[in-house]
Order: sequence, then C-alpha cells, then structure tokens
Amino acid sequence: MRKRTKRGKTKAIALPLAGRIVIGSVAVAALGYGLLFQPASVQPSRRPSAHQIQTPSTSAHVSTPVHVTSAPAVILVPAPRVETPKAADAPDRLVRQVVNYVSHQARGTVIIDTRNTFLYLVLNEGQAMRYGIGVGRKGFAWSGQQTVARKTEWPDWRPPAEMLSRQPYLPRFMAGGPGNPLGARAMYLGETEYRIHGTNKPDTIGKRVSSGCIRLTNEDVMDLYDRVNVGAKVIVLPATGASQGTPPRAGLRSPAPPNRSSATNAQVLSTEVGRGPVLNSAV
Repeated sequence: MRKRTKRGKTKAIALPLAGRIVIGSVAVAALGYGLLFQPASVQPSRRPSAHQIQTPSTSAHVSTPVHVTSAPAVILVPAPRVETPKAADAPDRLVRQVVNYVSHQARGTVIIDTRNTFLYLVLNEGQAMRYGIGVGRKGFAWSGQQTVARKTEWPDWRPPAEMLSRQPYLPRFMAGGPGNPLGARAMYLGETEYRIHGTNKPDTIGKRVSSGCIRLTNEDVMDLYDRVNVGAKVIVLPATGASQGTPPRAGLRSPAPPNRSSATNAQVLSTEVGRGPVLNSAV
C-alpha cells in the first residue's frame, strides 16, 4: 500500500516537472525566434549626448524692438588750406623763363636789373632764369652787393622804425600769411632791411612802388626760394647801368654798397604826406 502511494506521488510530481520543462523550452524557442526575426527598422532609442544637444536657432527668437535715439552725425570739416594769391596776367616779358645771358658770375648768383625790372638767376656761363620783379620807387632805388643771410617761408612783417616814421599808420607787426605784404617767401639780404620777397599785389610786378625791397609774384618767389641757397651772392645793378632789353654784363662792374642820404629820405617823406595806408608799397 505504501509502495503504491509513493509511486502515485512520484507520478504526480514528475508530470508537472516535465510540463514545466516543456513550457520553458517552448518559451525559450519563442524568445529566440522573436530576437532572430526582429524588424531592422525598429531600433532601440538612445539618449543624445550633451554635445549633440543643439541650442535653439537665433532666428526663432523675436526680441522686443528697442528705439534708440541716434546722436547727430559729426561732420569733419577739413582745415583751411593756405593758398597763395593768384598772379595777374603779366606781360610776356615778365613771365618766368630761361634766357640767354652772358655772365662771369658763379652759378646760383642773383643779379637784379632794377632799370628793366628783371631778376636773373645765373644757371651757367650763357643762360639764366629770368623773373619779372617790382623794385623801389623813386628815391628808394639802391645798388650794391649783398648775400642771402637767411630764408623764411610765410614770413612775419615788422616795419622798421624808419618806415614807421614815414608811415605811422602801418601796423607794428603782421603775422605771415596770404594777406602779409611779404608774400609766401622772403630772402633777407645781409644785415640790411632789404629783402627779396613775394607779394599779395601781383599787379605791381614790373613797377616801381616799393621802399627798396625786390618783390616777385608768390609763384615766382617760391620757385626762386627753392633754387637759391643761403650765402648766395646778390648783385643789384644801378638803375642807369643797363639799356632797355639788353641783359646787363654783371661781371664787368663792382656795384657800390647801398646808400641812401637823409636828404632823399626827407624828399620822400614830403611826397608821402596826405596818402592813405598802402601796405603793398611799404616793402
């Protein structure tokens, strides 16, 4: 009896165990089949990495418009240019030009023909650069030999005491510039008060209106200024030393030093009484 009971229990236990094994085998087979034949389009989802996260596009951001009051535009005004007065139309004979000129003077020597209102800059033994000039008026002409002591661009003007005594209305000082009677350049002659300089009155070239200085147009005096060196010899010929149209033979005479008598000054002073200010005739 006990043997039968044990056999029954063994069969009862064995049957469920076998069933479990069969069920487990079927489940494993089904799982393997599912994994083997899983569709390729189905992929497990992956979390994006930190560097793959993109920030939102800036174009999607709409900011509130801010009204900014713009400052007035700054207009840059260029500094005024200092321009020399334009020369008047001069006669052909007064136009700067290279001419045939026989002289025994060294190259770079300045020879002033006061009678014909010419200034010659010696280029070589047979040629010179000729400039039209304005010279001293009657009683203020002089002759002699000097050297260029110094040169100045846009010189200031301080009338000498002798000139102020004759023309007390003149300014005591005038800064250099286009309105200055000395013009764009000045070359001072020795220790005298005479100069070769420019002018703000180009229509006075070829005339006798100065107080003894030699004047050129601003264009011509700038050209001469660049050609003449400090220390250059300057020869001023007597007003009676050359005939009209004939270049003076500067090497044949030794000019006398500048000299102006007190009688001549008194005569000039008497002729200037009653005249108004004329700055261009003061130098």
